This record gives sequence, structure tokens and C-alpha cells, in this order.
Amino acid sequence: MSKVTTELLLERAVPRSTRLRKIETLNLSKLQLKTGDLDPRLFSRLRHLQNLDLSDNLLDKLPANLSLPDLRVLNCSNNQLEDVTLLKQFPLLEELNYENNVYLTTNDDYKVMFLLQNLRLLNGKDITKLANHVRVVNSRELTSKVTAHWERHFRSQLPEKYSVEHVKFIRKKFLKSAQTHVIYGPSSLGEFTRWRVKMIAEELLASMVGQEENTNPETQERVEDNEEATTENPREVGDDDIAQVTLVPSKRRGNHSTAGSASKRPRSQCNTEEEVVLSPRKSSHSQDEPTPDRPRASSQQTKVAEETHRNGEQPPKGQSHRRSSQLTEEQKSQEQDKRVLTITPVKNLEDKEVISLEPLHFLQCHSKGNSREDFKTQLWSCVFEPPLDSGARKDPVVSTSRTMATCGGESVCLIDCETGIVLKKYKVPAEEFFTVAWTTLTMVTNDGRKKKHNILAAAGRRGIVKLIHVSADFCYGEIKAHKKPIATACFSPSCETHLFTASYDKRIGLWDIGVPDCDYNFKASQLLVLEVASIPLRIALVPSCPDQFLLAGCEEGCFAWDIRLDKPQKSRPFEVAFQFPNDEGEATASHRVDGLAFLNKDVVVSKSSKTGSIYLWSWSQSFEAQGKSCQRTRPALILAELEWSTTDLPYLTLSTCPAAEYVFCGDEKGSVWMYNLSKHSSAWRASKGKRSKNRIAPTQILEWPELRANGELLTEVLINNVVTDPTFTYLIALTGVNIAAVWKKT
Repeated sequence: MSKVTTELLLERAVPRSTRLRKIETLNLSKLQLKTGDLDPRLFSRLRHLQNLDLSDNLLDKLPANLSLPDLRVLNCSNNQLEDVTLLKQFPLLEELNYENNVYLTTNDDYKVMFLLQNLRLLNGKDITKLANHVRVVNSRELTSKVTAHWERHFRSQLPEKYSVEHVKFIRKKFLKSAQTHVIYGPSSLGEFTRWRVKMIAEELLASMVGQEENTNPETQERVEDNEEATTENPREVGDDDIAQVTLVPSKRRGNHSTAGSASKRPRSQCNTEEEVVLSPRKSSHSQDEPTPDRPRASSQQTKVAEETHRNGEQPPKGQSHRRSSQLTEEQKSQEQDKRVLTITPVKNLEDKEVISLEPLHFLQCHSKGNSREDFKTQLWSCVFEPPLDSGARKDPVVSTSRTMATCGGESVCLIDCETGIVLKKYKVPAEEFFTVAWTTLTMVTNDGRKKKHNILAAAGRRGIVKLIHVSADFCYGEIKAHKKPIATACFSPSCETHLFTASYDKRIGLWDIGVPDCDYNFKASQLLVLEVASIPLRIALVPSCPDQFLLAGCEEGCFAWDIRLDKPQKSRPFEVAFQFPNDEGEATASHRVDGLAFLNKDVVVSKSSKTGSIYLWSWSQSFEAQGKSCQRTRPALILAELEWSTTDLPYLTLSTCPAAEYVFCGDEKGSVWMYNLSKHSSAWRASKGKRSKNRIAPTQILEWPELRANGELLTEVLINNVVTDPTFTYLIALTGVNIAAVWKKT
């Protein structure tokens, strides 16, 4: 029975009322209401309601037909809303508050400003000027771009006499192309831009072809959503679920580079058929699409794989400590079509110390709904599984260092780098995973024996850490760590149960995740809260003292904390803020640090999206200098600077391979910059902190290949992350176009 009744509405009216139609202000906050509790038939009697408070409830959406024609003020803060488009049913709305709905983003703010023409206050802020820009200027520019795209690429494809089927074909192709190629504004608003582009394209096409077919964007969007609405359970993949992908190498094109010419390497053999598994899925969120420049041409052939094999998922609610033994068959994909992928792979720059890297696979395994057309899901994090001491594993491949975990969209994948096979896949609907981290726990079996197992932690937009026992193919629990998204996480190298989580709530938490027993009962506890001045983006424990200090790159600087647990304070401010040169050469502590890693026990590598360069600096000398002064802000003692792209696009992070003394960083054009710094280490030690005058150029650059899908060149590739295994056998590039690229050192 619904919690909301006529009696409750009359009682919660302000002031209390005897008739529903007389109520103008209604307070339904803090009632634990869910969407099903809001009965549209009952609410349709509130004809004169102007102010509605639904804050502090459990609403994941609003019913589509609440029928409140006179509503002017709505408070939906502190709920679980995932979509704002249904708010258009309140056209007279002037004030709206939906703060602390963790699934809503800036893209949703812009959608609301467009949909509600009378809105002037959003989350307590006057948005009149911005909303006018969104409704007028933004719409004008996008309409112009969409129209130009139609005239340039599609008008000639629509003959004077056409059938309904022909219009449907043109419509599908035009909508996809427009959302891919029409770009306007910052990349952070990519989701909103695609949403508006689709709407404008629908309207344009309707005006072109008349009313022969139903081109209502809302109706069509609901139809498309229903086509993806099938959910799935974890299961083994059968042969009947395998489709075929045909791969054809393209002809070589010319390539230009300022750093040298292409080195000659043997071409890898290209399979003509690769297996792929299609499983219908639905995601509640789309990802922001970056807007980098077009990728550069390249010169060699390779294989492309697009594979999803064994699937896994967290247990249903209420079964978090019990593994389900029932595995159900999921619906087979309705689209067993064939397509042709054409690729011209990368080249290395000619250098005496160039490393030969053979491209192995280009994997598209995080697709929304397993769609082969998804080139928008962004991939963020990749971590190689640590090897176990004992080799008694059901799947021997999983115990090797060639197995990696990747995350992006609503899924986490375990991939064998050598074969390109997706060993396992875990999906959480309505989630967007930003980070994954490994640890090895010693668990006790039913017969009392101790055995080591690798545990994978995954987290993202919902602020929840999922704990996955990989060998058991089972998500055994979760930790509600933060109320806002978790940007990154890492385990302590010295204490296997200690997990650090860095969140958009401007806090870094230290958690003891405990060790699950044989029934997967576990107890997690929070040990520390590190207070951050701005959003933490990257964190790294200091290798020389991982139990004492943690370093974090944040939206507004680089900070260090004392994390020793023998101190009484459980909530701690930062110990020191490090300063770096700005564009004018002056020291500043306020700048975005979106790349951070240690090259060895002392040398830190950090990147700021504002400077277009990468700094190498000494942790010990910078921190010890802090100890000689009472000031908490001290300059970083910079040893050298690496040449890198001049782009100001944020969140293109870097990584290091300490064993090989390499630094890696991708750019906005799909290239991977590689720096071999082994010859510089001794010079830094001898210089005693004196900065090198010359910037260090990359040793080599891997350029993104020409990748074609259905004959169309895949452009605008953004490299979000580059990772290698500890021995630098495999190199992985994660992109903003839903592709994980795998190279192997030969």
C-alpha cells in the first residue's frame, strides 16, 4: 500500500487543509518515499499546488504524469534521482532544488535550464543569464551545426521520392553521425550536447520529410530504451552467443612526425574472424565525450578484437553475503549483423633506444548495452592483477601478471592481455566506474586452511566500493564510503586490508575492509579522514614510507598528509601544500594536478593540465625543506621537466614503470608519449637538487592507428590513461571512445 494517502496529504499541507484542491504548499520530506508511493491519480487532485517539498526521500525518478499544472517551487534534494527530463511536466516551475542527488551532473543542470523556460533559481543560485544562453545562444549554434552537417553529408542521400523504410535508414544514420561529429562547448558538457543534437536533428529531419513517419524524439527515445531494457545475470558464455566480426587491414597512409621517421617492424598477422559476445544491457547514464583534435595517421597493420566472454555481476540486494548458485540464460542479442573494421596501426619514432611494441588488440568490451556502435563510453582505470604465491587456481591465466582489470561505464572487465579474452565482466546498472584496485587477502577455507586470494575493489559515481572475489566470480559486499563520486582508490602496499578512497566530497578516506570468512561475512571500518581543500584526482603513497605519508593531486594543488595511525586525530588537514611554477614562472600552489605517480622511491612525476608539461621533483628534498619552516606551503624541488602536449584538456593522467624507469602519458590526439629516464637518475642524484635547464623530450611516441568501423574513420580519440604491467611487457591505453588498446613489447 502506498505511503501517500489523502489523509497524509491533508495533514502535511502548510497550513493543514480539509480539501486537496485547496492545498498550495505541501511538505512530504523525510518520509522514506519511493517513486511508487507517488500516485498520479491522487496528485492530480492537487490542482492548485504551487510549492512541493520531496527532499530527504528515496526517489530515483518522478512519475511521468503527476499533473501539477500550477507548480512553481519544487525541492527534490537528498534523493537518488537519475534523470531530470521528466521535470518538463512542470512548465511553470520557477525554483528547483535537487542538490545531493549523486547521479545528477552539470549536464543535467543544462537539460533542466533548457526544458523549464520559466526557471530562475536552481539549487539556490540565480541561473537567469546562463539559462538564457542555453536556450538561445547554445540552441542557435547547435542548430546551425546540425543543419550544416545534414546539408554536407545527408541531403544528397534523400531522393525526391522515398519510402518509409528509406527514411528510417537515413534517420538512424543521421542521428548517430550528428551526435558523434557535432561538437560545441566544453567536453564536460558532452552528454548535454549529444542530447540537444539528437533533439535538433529529429526536428530538422521531421521538417525535411514531413509527417510520413512518427519522428517524435520522446517516443523514439522510449522505443530505443525499451530495446535495451533486458537485464542479465552472471553466467558462463555459450557458443550460441558468439557472433562474428570480420577484420580487414586498410592500405598504408603517409605519416609525419617531428621526432623522427617510422622504424621498420614486422607486421602482425590480422585475423579475418574474431569472436564477440553480445548481451543486451541498459545503463542509466551516458558519459561525457571529449573533443580532442583528429588523430594522426599511422603506418602498420594489427589485430582488432572486440570481445566479451565470461560475465559476472554483484548479487541481488539482500544476498550480499551469500553466493547465488542459480545462473540463468540471458537473451541473445537481436543484432547478429556483420561489420567490417579496418585499421592501420601505430608507428614508433626512430631512436637508438626505441622499444618495439607490437599492437595486439583493440577491445570494445565496456559498451553500453553491449552495442557495437558505442564509441562514447569512457574508460578510466586499469590495474594488473598481482601474482599469487600459490598456483592452485581454477583459471591459471588469472594468476599471471598478464591479467588486467579495466573499468568504464557501468562495467568492470578482467582481460587476458595476451589473448584479448575478457575472462570476467561485472556490471552494476546506473553506476559509472572510475577506479579499480587490487589487494591479496589470506582467507580461511571451510576446512580451516589458509589460502591467498586476490580481491578487486571497484568504485565510481555512486560513492560505493564494490568488493569482488575474482576466483569465486562473486561480488561479496560493498562499502558506502562517500556520498559523492569516488575519483580514485588504492590499497596500502604494507597492509593488505587498508584502502584509500578519494572522493568529490573533498575527503580522502582510509578504510579497513577486513577479511571475509568462509560465508563472506566481513566487517569494514573507517580509520582516517583526510580533509582536502579541493577535489582529489590522484593519490599515491610515498614508497619510502607508505605507512607515514600520502600524496594527492587535486583540482587546486598538490598536498601531502601524515597518515600514521599511532596519532590520535582521526580527521586531519593536509601537512604541506607544494608549489609549482605557473605560466609566468611564478610559484603557485593553486593549480590542477591531474597526473601523479612515483618514478622511484623519491622522484615524483606530476602533471598539470594548465602548463602543458610534466614535472619531476624530489619528495624528500621538498618535504624536508618544509620541516625547516613553520609554513605549510613550500615549493616543490623540481629536478626536470618533460615535453608534452600543449593541450589544456584535463584528466589525461600519467603513469610510471619504476622497474624500467619509464613515464607514460597519453594526449588529446590518441598518441602515447613515452619517456625513458634511466640515464637521468644518476645525474639527478649528483646534482643535489639542481634543476635541469633543458626539457626532456619523449623517447618515442606511439600514434593512434586509423581505426574504421563500417567504413567510417574513428576520430577524436582521447587517451585518458596509459598503464603497463610491472615488468613492462604489456602497454595499455584507455580511451574516451570505449576502446582499450593493448601493445606487447617484442
